[in-house]
Amino acid sequence: MEGRLISMRIPVNKVIRWSVFFVGLMIFSLGITMTINVQHLGIHPWDVLNVAMFEKVGLSIGSWAIIISGLLIAISWILDKRYIKLGTFFNAILIGVFVDVYMWLDFLPQASQTWVDIVLILVGIVIMGIGGGIYNAAGVGSGPRDGFMLSISDKTRLSVSWVRIITESLVLIIGLLLGGPVFVVTFIFTFIQSPIFQVTYEKFKGILEKLETNYNQKRAVS
Repeated sequence: MEGRLISMRIPVNKVIRWSVFFVGLMIFSLGITMTINVQHLGIHPWDVLNVAMFEKVGLSIGSWAIIISGLLIAISWILDKRYIKLGTFFNAILIGVFVDVYMWLDFLPQASQTWVDIVLILVGIVIMGIGGGIYNAAGVGSGPRDGFMLSISDKTRLSVSWVRIITESLVLIIGLLLGGPVFVVTFIFTFIQSPIFQVTYEKFKGILEKLETNYNQKRAVS
């Protein structure tokens, strides 16, 4: 009976977590696309690089997101495999795919060069924070950027926050030199997104743990 109970728990718990993970990726990618549509106000440093590579080399913005994420995964794999899980690979591929699909569908508001653009980019940042919190709460693998920064932090013994600051500053400089869209919002992006991410992450992590506990209790009774 106990063995049968355990075998029933695992698939359901995984289905819940993976479903939340994919929904979070879709929401996060939606936010990215919204900010890219009003990029003249400035976008996240990593997206500055993706847009710059798209404009200089070609392909698509989503394709460059995938390529750069793949490179970060390769480096993290060499430095510390602990931070690389199946979800990391899905993250690397699907965010780029979703961004390209959203841009191809072309249903999101475009830049109007008015105060409305400020509202749009703020909403996009909020959506990114919510989506990032949701997919990270699923606990199926760190994103390529997060895994990269964690592995660098372990090797250099610098704090994660310092590694993030240094890494994103270097990425921003490269993107800027390549002609990427850097403006005011670029420099306040993280300060807006991070608190929303944190609140969402903790909220959904608690919800998932509660759902799993309730399910396991019901299975144990039955």
